[in-house]
Amino acid sequence: MTGIRPLEGLVVADFSRVLAGPLCTMTLADLGATVIKVERPETGDDTRSWGPPFSATGATYFESVNRNKQSIALDLQDPADAAIARDLALRADILVENFLTGGMEKLGLGYPQLSEQNPGLIYASVSGFGSAAGAQLPGYDFIVQALGGLMSITGAPEGEPMKAGVALVDVLTAKDATIAILAAVRHREQTGSGAHIEVNLLSSLQGALVNQGQAYLGAQSVAQRMGNEHPSIVPYQLLDAADGPVAVACGNDRQFARLCAELGAPELALDTKFATNAQRVAHRRELVDHLEGLLQSDTAANWQQRLTAVGVPAGKVANIAEGLAFADSLGLEPVIDVLDAHGGIVGRQVRHPATWSPPLDSPRLAPPKLGEHNQAVRSWLAAQPEDVRRG
Repeated sequence: MTGIRPLEGLVVADFSRVLAGPLCTMTLADLGATVIKVERPETGDDTRSWGPPFSATGATYFESVNRNKQSIALDLQDPADAAIARDLALRADILVENFLTGGMEKLGLGYPQLSEQNPGLIYASVSGFGSAAGAQLPGYDFIVQALGGLMSITGAPEGEPMKAGVALVDVLTAKDATIAILAAVRHREQTGSGAHIEVNLLSSLQGALVNQGQAYLGAQSVAQRMGNEHPSIVPYQLLDAADGPVAVACGNDRQFARLCAELGAPELALDTKFATNAQRVAHRRELVDHLEGLLQSDTAANWQQRLTAVGVPAGKVANIAEGLAFADSLGLEPVIDVLDAHGGIVGRQVRHPATWSPPLDSPRLAPPKLGEHNQAVRSWLAAQPEDVRRG
């Protein structure tokens, strides 16, 4: 079966750095777009130096969001290099940037300046707090998690507020940006017109609060930290087994009854204090004490197997290596080899999450060295007719 590249033929000018913008453009590259990453000479993207850890080819942080791209090093303060950057932007289908508001305009690369000559340009601006009153605030994921409310609901009730274990808001923003860009591609197909898209970390975080955000808006209930407990479902949390915690998620009364039966205490499901989810929430601590007492009879791994076998969602707490191995055991093929320009394997990365039929023919090229494609990109731009404009 022939593989497909759904975005093949689209050119992306990537003026972004760190995480949200580069993850967005890597997603577009995985889907077949040609992504040309513009970087500062000598230093490049900030994350090229964010380590350890380092792989044999560079900082693993940079590598995680920059495969399948070409790199051109340009000093945007230099008139000659700025002219090349503008030429690239005028020939691009999509431009992604995360400069401070007004920064691209100062360089002659703002959307109003470019769209006059490239009316089909889809221009995505990524910021921390938007382009209005928060325009000059630095957009660091950690700060947004604090200010946006996520940290206030993460962590143990008696402990300090906690951030997520990865820069989750950057990741969410990257996905929001990608969704909006793909919608704009469809809009351009219908109308011939491009668009200016703005995404910001704060809005992406608050859009991802889902039930916790709506609890406040709909019922004036401000969520608090509950550790691994769920505010509206019990049991839906970590429970202590003989050798450590096991995650148990009973989303309905039937699953709870199966849990009780497998634990050897079917009468718990009939107890009026635990018979419905609302009652279990009201008597959370008493029920958890019962369940953890019963779980002491076996290990977390064995409970995972036993409960899963009877239709109760359960799993031991795995580390990242174990999680990838589990995904591989399910046939999900979570890891791909990445290749250098000569087709040699130079590393491994987590693949694009979607599985396609017909299969996705993703390029699988390793993240570029700084300025690796300077000559190739310059030659490509020079070969383009002066009147070629996308849109």
